Amino acid sequence: MQFDIAIIGGGPGGSSAAISAARAGLRVVLFEKASYGRDKVCGDGLTPRAIGALNDLNIDHSAAHRIDGLRMIAGKKQRELLWPATDRFPHHGAVWPRQKFDNYLLDVAIESGADVRFNSEALPVIEDDVVVGVEVNGEVLRSSLVVLATGAQGAAAKMLGAVRDPDETFGLAIRAYAPTPRHAERHLEACLSLRDEHGTPVPGYGWMFPAGDGTVNIGVGALSTMKGFKKLNLNTLLDQYASIVREPWSLGDYVEKPRAWRLPMSCVRRHGPGWVAIGDAAGFVNPMNGEGIDYALESGALAVKCFIDNPATATSSYDTQVGERFDAFLRTGRRFSFIIGHPWLLRPGLRLSVGTQAAADITLAVMGNLIDSTTPGAAGKVMRLADNALRIADPLLRRTRAKA
Repeated sequence: MQFDIAIIGGGPGGSSAAISAARAGLRVVLFEKASYGRDKVCGDGLTPRAIGALNDLNIDHSAAHRIDGLRMIAGKKQRELLWPATDRFPHHGAVWPRQKFDNYLLDVAIESGADVRFNSEALPVIEDDVVVGVEVNGEVLRSSLVVLATGAQGAAAKMLGAVRDPDETFGLAIRAYAPTPRHAERHLEACLSLRDEHGTPVPGYGWMFPAGDGTVNIGVGALSTMKGFKKLNLNTLLDQYASIVREPWSLGDYVEKPRAWRLPMSCVRRHGPGWVAIGDAAGFVNPMNGEGIDYALESGALAVKCFIDNPATATSSYDTQVGERFDAFLRTGRRFSFIIGHPWLLRPGLRLSVGTQAAADITLAVMGNLIDSTTPGAAGKVMRLADNALRIADPLLRRTRAKA
């Protein structure tokens, strides 16, 4: 069988690509290795940027629990801020548990005309160094473009060299659900001053994301640049954080066993002849918050747009355009992670991040994925200055990085 686009992976990025392709009249097939209704471990938070991407796809997100802002806590300092009103993104986000969110997007893809196949693990078919389609259960299906939307890198990514750069930052996170009477709050809460059981400051944060369904998504995440990262016990870290928020949130017991996952934040190769990688598979995860749903939605739609514009140049055009949109900010975040991996630099950095209204506004923009190469104003200027400064400092940062 011949398709225009074959997509490996049924997460938000894969669905975004499938919806965009099907609505454009392309022959598109999506392969999801799990069965329909599968859950994906995640914080479930949608930034204003993600809501903007859903709006661009004309996706109804009224079923999600609306979020109007972010409450940031660093030590004894606390600031509660509303998402900013901008010309580019809506001024609200949402919490939408991934089991419901992902399945809803897949339903939209099917309704749009995409051929979606579950319980199907696809691998790329390579002929003369060109990806010409996919193989599923011994059957070869040819396509003009293969979109790698596999999330954290697996067998398909390894075949194409779309793997994490071993010299770059990655993250680990763990989440659970717990009942709380505050489940309908309209603010996310992020505790930026985490410590492990030994008292070592953790470059990462703890979160409380109210789901509006009687529960809150509670979780913690950490970056690989922290001292002693390899010995970090995520379950212990989550329990410690839960003990801090239990009283103010009237938090009940976990409704299920906590589940952990890896956050890729780099990619050695995100395109090649006949294929592109999108979302987590391309390393599009903000090192400052572990968020990548918005980047997945955007990159999935962009990959299809590049194919529609010119199938012959789609892969190289995609790499150029997605790089112009994301690379500078994500690169700056990875480099900054080497700095906050040092406890003696992390502590003053946290105080600075929420110490003044101006600093808190920039932190809010970073945590909301509202910054990229075209961001105007103070936040955009600070990130561009940081990108230039950290580029110069990068060799020193890597030599002096905290030992994992």
